[in-house]
Amino acid sequence: MRQMVVTPDTDWFSDSFGTVSVMFKQPFCATGMNAAVRATVRMGIYTGAKVYFVHEGYQGLVDGGDNIKLATWESVSMMLHLGGTVIGSARCMDFKEKWGRLKAACNLVKLGITNLCVIGGDGSLTGANQFRTEWSELLADLTKGGKISAEEANRSSHLNIVGMVGSIDNDFCGTDMTIGTDSALHRIIEVVDAITTTAQSHQRTFILEVMGRHCGYLALVTALACGADWVFIPEMPPEENWEEHLCKRLIAQRGRGSRLNVIILAEGAQDRNQKPITCDQVKNLVSKKLGFDTRSTILGHVQRGGTPSAFDRILGSRMGVEAVMALLEATPETPACVVSLSGNMAVRLPLMECVQVTKDVTVAMTEGRFEDAVKLRGKSFQNNWDTYKMLAHVTPPEMKVSSIFFFFNINIAIINVGAPCAGMNAAVRAAVRVGIIQGHQMLAVHDGFDGLANGQIEPIIWAQVGGWTGKGGSNLGTKRHLPGKNIEQISLNITKFNIHSLIIIGGFEAYLGGLELVTAREMYEELCIPMVVIPATVSNNVPGSDFSIGADTALNTITMTCDRIKQSAAGTKRRVFIIETMGGYCGYLATMAGLSSGADDAYIYEEHYHSLVSFVTTTNKLWINYTTQFLYNLYSEEGKGTFDCRMNVLGHMQQGGTPSPFDRNFGTKMGSKSVLWLTNKLKECYRHGRIFANMPDSACVLGMKKRSLVFQPLASLKDDTDFEHRIPKTEWWLRLRPILKILAKYDTVEMDTSEVAAMEHVIKKTGLVKRDKM
Repeated sequence: MRQMVVTPDTDWFSDSFGTVSVMFKQPFCATGMNAAVRATVRMGIYTGAKVYFVHEGYQGLVDGGDNIKLATWESVSMMLHLGGTVIGSARCMDFKEKWGRLKAACNLVKLGITNLCVIGGDGSLTGANQFRTEWSELLADLTKGGKISAEEANRSSHLNIVGMVGSIDNDFCGTDMTIGTDSALHRIIEVVDAITTTAQSHQRTFILEVMGRHCGYLALVTALACGADWVFIPEMPPEENWEEHLCKRLIAQRGRGSRLNVIILAEGAQDRNQKPITCDQVKNLVSKKLGFDTRSTILGHVQRGGTPSAFDRILGSRMGVEAVMALLEATPETPACVVSLSGNMAVRLPLMECVQVTKDVTVAMTEGRFEDAVKLRGKSFQNNWDTYKMLAHVTPPEMKVSSIFFFFNINIAIINVGAPCAGMNAAVRAAVRVGIIQGHQMLAVHDGFDGLANGQIEPIIWAQVGGWTGKGGSNLGTKRHLPGKNIEQISLNITKFNIHSLIIIGGFEAYLGGLELVTAREMYEELCIPMVVIPATVSNNVPGSDFSIGADTALNTITMTCDRIKQSAAGTKRRVFIIETMGGYCGYLATMAGLSSGADDAYIYEEHYHSLVSFVTTTNKLWINYTTQFLYNLYSEEGKGTFDCRMNVLGHMQQGGTPSPFDRNFGTKMGSKSVLWLTNKLKECYRHGRIFANMPDSACVLGMKKRSLVFQPLASLKDDTDFEHRIPKTEWWLRLRPILKILAKYDTVEMDTSEVAAMEHVIKKTGLVKRDKM
């Protein structure tokens, strides 16, 4: 990764190309686009470029005039919290015609614009690439027709294109998430949670139709996040006689004590013969065949609006900055690229390769190759589908044991440790149900390690965890206490309750507790069982994982609170707010909240501020502790006569609330993955009629690293842990702090520049399609 120093007004665009940058979107709006607009404008201005808005999408580009306006730093202030797009959006038939593109090219040439940043879907981006491809031809026609001079044509001899995908459908291949998708999921889950309460009261069945066009991502993730009984997605239509299977499923759910049924339907849902499946069709089936009180709801355009989620604000900001960097480095030979999200990295991918794979999905569905369609959507989509099938499409067995465990019933205990956070219950639910499906008996340990020592352990069954996905906090109860002095009693209870493996869900205390149990194996053979730690904490400070369950919900809580505070600050003017977030010594929440709310700075432990260092002697330094009170006093004193200061400590509200869609989905996948791993590990460790696991890889942290869920031995993570400050020594999100500072107009910022990433999975997927066609 190359390093570069970015300073304001370096005039790179002028020195390199003599051009300016323009930014627009077309034709649909998605919540979060304003963050991308703001970041593109400010990054462009920061590097010395002139940045223009093009209002009303391609139509504004064709019409020109007042539709193309110079942007300023202040013109993008106070817009992060706004939905839609402040520069407008419109369909444009004129741009599809050559005469329309000639007018658009003329408008750009007259303003000296040769860099376009386009926010839209695959259609908009394909149009931009066509515009770029025929740019030389358009210039020749304009020169020949006397619309532009030869000198103007020479100054604008090439056009650079960079795209960002803005779509709630998340249907663009090559990126994990598109701008607007997470916000749409927030709107959907809010409605699902509200409907669930009335459905529970009246014992109703609800069918909800969500958007997505020909992509089932919104429907699939919604089904995972709310624990739906059935989901219809276009990529994987139901099998023949699905009507009978659906009715059996709903009856079985009611038979297990459920008072409601939820069915999620993607708007592009179809059967195996490519006939549409509609809400009314499903409603009539359920109500007439089963006699259930049934209602249907089509959510419609409510999914496109509302306040952007924290994720979409950060995603838009990162993509906007990366788009400008891509234009800075572009040459006439550089192909059009699209800025994408790969795990936690903003990367650049060849635009038309991504477009082609996106089209391949539609072709696969049309040809009935539905397994291929799911694979072409990407690894994340396929994992979501596999997890949903496991949890919803399998009838829980009374007893299911593989041959290796034929005379040996397996008990897996689940324990919550540390502070509670949203998403813990989703992980517990998934673990319990997948464990039961695998034929294990699941045990619930109440009140953390104290409960494990005191014998607060009981079986937990399928029906008990119904509805847990959307509940905040910890239904099992949790405490911060470590095993410590209770190790002996814990080992006795592991024997007493015949516990063969342990799932520890929690934050840094869960990590430390896991390490203590592993260390104690030398003295207590009872602890030689497979263990897995699932990171769940608002602080996001567990080594071995880029993200922790609960952090996204807390971040959204902080962001929404900051929005309200900013409204107060804007109304009173000349007021500075100091806001304290949780996280201990980990600056993740503060940094991400700073990005999502547009803060001027985020003070964190990991980044020392040398301006407040006092030299006590020539050899010693006194580091001043940056407490919230200290900063409040500092700004209050310095601001006298200019501004006044207010302090807000957000406190434990960050740990509460219903889980965000991300935390529900993340917790569900982590819980499922942990049990599947333990099942395999138990088979490996079963010797001579008993379980014995003492190898380092038998006790792991399950974490997300870039795009994958990986298991890392607890012992191997010790070297990457700052135990004094309870944080990992390597924290990926520190790379985002320069973006925060650039968008706040700091004088000089050092930042990493993204590598141009190859789209490896495109080659593999395209090969898959070709093989099937042969």
